[in-house]
Amino acid sequence: MTSLSAGADPAVVGAHLARALDDARWVGCEVSLIAGGKSNLTYRISSAAGDVVLRRPPLGQVLPTAHDMVREHTVMSALAGTAVPVPRMLHLCTDVEVLGQPFYVMELVGGHVCRDALPAGYAEQPEERRRIGEGLVGVLADLHEIVPADVGLDQFGRPEGYLDRQVRRWSKQWDFTRIEGHEDLDHLAADLAAQVPRTQRHTVVHGDYRLDNTILDPALPGRIASVLDWEMSTLGDPLADLGILLGYWSQADDSGARTTAVVVPAATVLSGFPTRAEVASLYAARTGLDLTPLPWYAAFAAFKLAVVCAGIVARVRFGAMVGEGFEGIEERITPLVEIGRATLADRVI
Repeated sequence: MTSLSAGADPAVVGAHLARALDDARWVGCEVSLIAGGKSNLTYRISSAAGDVVLRRPPLGQVLPTAHDMVREHTVMSALAGTAVPVPRMLHLCTDVEVLGQPFYVMELVGGHVCRDALPAGYAEQPEERRRIGEGLVGVLADLHEIVPADVGLDQFGRPEGYLDRQVRRWSKQWDFTRIEGHEDLDHLAADLAAQVPRTQRHTVVHGDYRLDNTILDPALPGRIASVLDWEMSTLGDPLADLGILLGYWSQADDSGARTTAVVVPAATVLSGFPTRAEVASLYAARTGLDLTPLPWYAAFAAFKLAVVCAGIVARVRFGAMVGEGFEGIEERITPLVEIGRATLADRVI
């Protein structure tokens, strides 16, 4: 069995943080894997000096442009003090001799990370859940209203041609982790490449925006305390973020492929949360963007999630994933492809 501190040896981490943070109390720290990560590995580091969070790439082979710790550190450092809440960055290590990959350390933000349920006693009323949905959309709109140059991110990516590159990148990722029996992914990739829409606006994009990549304020439902997991962030098309948010957004009346394709069970099925259509309307009202091409972005999100699932399956087989919760991932791929193709054909989200 793989240790839950694999990839972040406490003796190595403690000695390194003692030097990097200039506090000998980090020596002798405890390291525990934070549950829920199926991509980058996230650990809680505890010592007499306090508690922090360490992020590093997965243990196996990774695509060179994926799992970029410097990118995550850069964007969260830049967003500090803006309307987008992010943890405070404490340390970036690019020396691969320490843990085998670059990593960074950030503050531990208190609050709720919610996936398929809300904590007992939290947001029990439908109107409070509605505010959580509105808060998620509001922070996403806040992100897309930031002028990259104003926060030093004007060189963070190449916004021109972003969507074409995204289709190519995720097609390449599929080739990199290809598993047998899912050739329909190739057909969906070809359909997406042939119908790429025109980008209306270039902004900072998160790349994997969803409920459980945020921390909810424990005292004020609707307030987002922090946005996490920026590994896919860059400059690009903001509707790609809305598309992936909708790709993760389950609702109570879902059926068929919508239920079998769920990658991350979501508390958004609870009464009070907005529907996908309402999420889109809230976003359009805040940003003024034309959502006519949104079905393409939703279909691309389904493709991207299918490729993510294939990558997880490949890494589990290789023995490069630690933790639990990987059962049934492969069974999500086919319904995700079905959703993607149907969304493109029917032009509805």
